[in-house]
Amino acid sequence: MILIVSWNIGLGLGNVPALIAELRAREPDAPIVLLLQEAFRKGPEVPPFVPRSARFASRLGSDEHVPAREEIEATADRGGFDLYYVPSMRNGEPSRSDEDRGNAILSSVALSDYDAIELPFERQRRVAVAATISGTSSYDGDQWHLRVVSIHLDNVVGPKRVWFAAAELARLRQVRGLLQYIRSNDSVVLGGDFNTWSGFDERAYREAAQAFPDTRLVDRRPTFGGHLRLDHLFFRLEDGWTSQFRRANSSYGSDHFPLIATIALP
Repeated sequence: MILIVSWNIGLGLGNVPALIAELRAREPDAPIVLLLQEAFRKGPEVPPFVPRSARFASRLGSDEHVPAREEIEATADRGGFDLYYVPSMRNGEPSRSDEDRGNAILSSVALSDYDAIELPFERQRRVAVAATISGTSSYDGDQWHLRVVSIHLDNVVGPKRVWFAAAELARLRQVRGLLQYIRSNDSVVLGGDFNTWSGFDERAYREAAQAFPDTRLVDRRPTFGGHLRLDHLFFRLEDGWTSQFRRANSSYGSDHFPLIATIALP
């Protein structure tokens, strides 16, 4: 059995250790893989200067009047997890912030075959991250491999009067760009914040679901703001593997609820 979580952790506000503790209490021996969005790092690794002609994203998150935020490297070290983190953009101008933000994969088993996939540029630079986890089946002793991908799509694009329509097409182009990359892989789990304002009716969701035929949707609850389903998980699995996933009942401090999946091997 493998536990996989997709979760926008809100620039470190999500209490990842608390969620991990609950998962380990539920399945002590199962590998745990977290596909995270809005992870951040800070410090000298983030370039302190940028060219005057460069553009950068506005800062998200604040250290004022909120619980302490934890950068992604500290979260991985705390749990003894393998980490693959790729920044998509700075988190604010250099004079006010020494942070960047992006997608990450945390895993209790070793990660390998790392990839960073730059999505078609729409409003902001977006980089999906992919890696492989492996193990040995207790059923027949065979080696198994599973590709896992974390993605975060643009929420708005273009002038305000066309935000909704333009953003939906932008997300569709980004999903199609990613699908071209992962089409050749056999077993893949894709999770992320797709920013689907129209939820399951959005074309980006429908095309992803078509490419991942082992996706079984049983929990349609919103993951953001009380009425929006922005976050999704998709599955394409080996014959004999089964999966199911549900939304967690707690957001663990983030503004998004995590999606928690269980994959059963033969």
